[in-house]
Amino acid sequence: MKQFEKVKDLVMSLQTDFEKFYDKGNQAAGTRVRKGMQELKNLAQEIRLEVQSIKNDDK
Repeated sequence: MKQFEKVKDLVMSLQTDFEKFYDKGNQAAGTRVRKGMQELKNLAQEIRLEVQSIKNDDK
Protein backbone atom coordinates (compact mmCIF):
# COMPACT_ATOMS: atom_id res chain seq x y z
CA MET A 1 0.00 0.00 0.00
CA LYS A 2 2.99 2.28 0.51
CA GLN A 3 3.70 2.18 -3.23
CA PHE A 4 0.08 3.08 -4.00
CA GLU A 5 0.41 6.16 -1.79
CA LYS A 6 3.49 7.16 -3.79
CA VAL A 7 1.48 6.84 -7.01
CA LYS A 8 -1.33 9.01 -5.64
CA ASP A 9 1.10 11.64 -4.37
CA LEU A 10 2.93 11.73 -7.70
CA VAL A 11 -0.29 12.14 -9.69
CA MET A 12 -1.48 14.93 -7.41
CA SER A 13 1.88 16.70 -7.62
CA LEU A 14 1.63 16.74 -11.42
CA GLN A 15 -1.79 18.39 -11.54
CA THR A 16 -0.43 21.94 -11.64
CA ASP A 17 2.02 21.10 -14.41
CA PHE A 18 -0.74 19.44 -16.44
CA GLU A 19 -2.83 22.59 -16.13
CA LYS A 20 0.08 24.84 -17.05
CA PHE A 21 0.92 22.75 -20.09
CA TYR A 22 -2.56 22.08 -21.47
CA ASP A 23 -4.27 25.33 -20.51
CA LYS A 24 -1.42 27.82 -20.84
CA GLY A 25 0.94 26.09 -23.27
CA ASN A 26 3.89 26.21 -20.87
CA GLN A 27 6.53 24.01 -22.51
CA ALA A 28 8.64 23.59 -19.35
CA ALA A 29 5.57 22.23 -17.58
CA GLY A 30 5.22 19.71 -20.41
CA THR A 31 8.75 18.51 -19.74
CA ARG A 32 7.92 18.08 -16.05
CA VAL A 33 4.75 16.17 -16.99
CA ARG A 34 6.72 13.81 -19.21
CA LYS A 35 9.28 13.23 -16.44
CA GLY A 36 6.54 12.63 -13.90
CA MET A 37 4.75 10.21 -16.19
CA GLN A 38 7.98 8.25 -16.63
CA GLU A 39 8.27 8.04 -12.84
CA LEU A 40 4.66 6.87 -12.72
CA LYS A 41 5.42 4.18 -15.28
CA ASN A 42 8.39 2.99 -13.22
CA LEU A 43 6.36 2.92 -10.01
CA ALA A 44 3.59 0.99 -11.75
CA GLN A 45 6.12 -1.59 -12.95
CA GLU A 46 7.51 -1.97 -9.43
CA ILE A 47 4.00 -2.50 -8.09
CA ARG A 48 3.24 -5.08 -10.79
CA LEU A 49 6.38 -7.03 -9.90
CA GLU A 50 5.60 -6.85 -6.18
CA VAL A 51 2.02 -8.06 -6.70
CA GLN A 52 3.20 -10.91 -8.92
CA SER A 53 5.79 -11.93 -6.35
CA ILE A 54 3.21 -11.96 -3.55
CA LYS A 55 0.79 -13.89 -5.73
CA ASN A 56 3.43 -16.51 -6.58
CA ASP A 57 4.44 -16.90 -2.91
CA ASP A 58 0.81 -17.74 -1.99
CA LYS A 59 0.73 -20.77 -4.29
